Amino acid sequence: MNRYVMALDQGTTSSRAILFDAQGRVAAVDQHEFRQHFPKPGWVEHDPEEIFESQLRAARGALANARARASDVAAIGITNQRETTVVWERRSGRPIYPAIVWQSRQTAPLCDELRSRGLEEEVRARTGLVIDAYFSATKLRFILDAVPGAEHRAARGELAFGTIDSWLLYRLTGGRVHATEYSNASRTMLFNIHERRWDDLLLDELRIPRELLPAVRESSEVLGETEPALLGAPIPIAGMAGDQQAALFGQGCVRPGSGKNTYGTGCFLLVNTGDEAPRSKSGLVTTIAWGRGGRVQYALEGSVFVAGAAVQWLRDGLRLLGDAAESEAAAHSVPDTGGVYLVPAFVGLGAPYWDEAARGTLVGITRGTSREHLVRAALESIAYQTRDVVECVRADAGLGLETLRVDGGACRNDFLMQFQADVLGVPVRRPPMLEVTALGAAALAGLAVGFWRDESELERARAAEARVFEPRLPEAARESLYAGWKRAVERSRRWAEAP
Repeated sequence: MNRYVMALDQGTTSSRAILFDAQGRVAAVDQHEFRQHFPKPGWVEHDPEEIFESQLRAARGALANARARASDVAAIGITNQRETTVVWERRSGRPIYPAIVWQSRQTAPLCDELRSRGLEEEVRARTGLVIDAYFSATKLRFILDAVPGAEHRAARGELAFGTIDSWLLYRLTGGRVHATEYSNASRTMLFNIHERRWDDLLLDELRIPRELLPAVRESSEVLGETEPALLGAPIPIAGMAGDQQAALFGQGCVRPGSGKNTYGTGCFLLVNTGDEAPRSKSGLVTTIAWGRGGRVQYALEGSVFVAGAAVQWLRDGLRLLGDAAESEAAAHSVPDTGGVYLVPAFVGLGAPYWDEAARGTLVGITRGTSREHLVRAALESIAYQTRDVVECVRADAGLGLETLRVDGGACRNDFLMQFQADVLGVPVRRPPMLEVTALGAAALAGLAVGFWRDESELERARAAEARVFEPRLPEAARESLYAGWKRAVERSRRWAEAP
């Protein structure tokens, strides 16, 4: 009798595995961090082998923590940091280059070249995305250029490309399955989200051999089985989705107009738009939410590149914090930032600015500025960036926002959640169980194998009373603070451009 579904939650800084029981409750967790590599300013890379090993170690650890065996697990669902790009040898499974992380800006010059060739409108119309180094296509082109002979080897079918979901699936199945699914494919800047296929024009423009590409499958179906030796017995891998789409599903945002904001390394607001793939008028991108039962649902998304990573920078870079959790008390210890704004454009700005040349900026410093002011400014920057994206949602017809559903590690911070409600002027709803990204992946897998019959069975996992943060700040104060943020953002923009 299967007792659990396992979610593999492969994130930007750590790999986790979570076992969920039939009531959608967390039965066991294991997590392992891995190294971040910054070989040049603006570049961010990972070791794909370290990602796989940390994820496998987490899966084994979760089983051990639950005193469970592989035979107790009905299925595995994978959710992953999106856009991060890996190219490997099909025969050996060995990566030919480090994984280029979604945050990395090393392909910004190539993006400039694509724009100069007049491809901006074609990319937007076909993929729903803007031309930006954030997405996978230019990262893939970079790897093919960086490794001698790689393009020729790719054309001969010797190499494979994938985002992290594909990489984990390939390794977990012993190289038998090279596939992705709709939500991750839609983040590559190579996938036509309307025709649901790899786009010939974009492949030609970027000189990407089709032989590199994974098959595109549904987000909720049996994709393959794990190698028996990895976990002790074969387990069906039956669900995959990019982390933000998995969080949308895990929050129960399955109806058009429902949405959520996830606070992690970055910050990502998604609003379900159903069968329609609308084009945003205000800086959002259109993406596929998931594919199930022969149909797909779409979403509008606003992506903030640096959110929780700003607090990590205070901890690891400036050593102002011993632990990220200290930030809440530090922020509460001062009544405001003393006029200081931090714009954490460490890798450029995402929605709605899409400015690859923006750089981190700290403004308003005086002789009286303290550590606590800087910590508070870092937390407030997350809320301000979220408001930037919410303003886009409000500007797009028919997409009002009465309550903001939130999840992700940083939303445990009560100061941040209260300030978020204050700066938005709307309530912020935090569920009691914050593992909604993993729950979304588990749900997609569990539904595919009949562990759960339908989505209504999952509602019990979301039924517990949420905490709601009501806005307290007067409107005039809210708008004054936000106007200061907008001024600070302008100081950060286009900084890296040549004078």
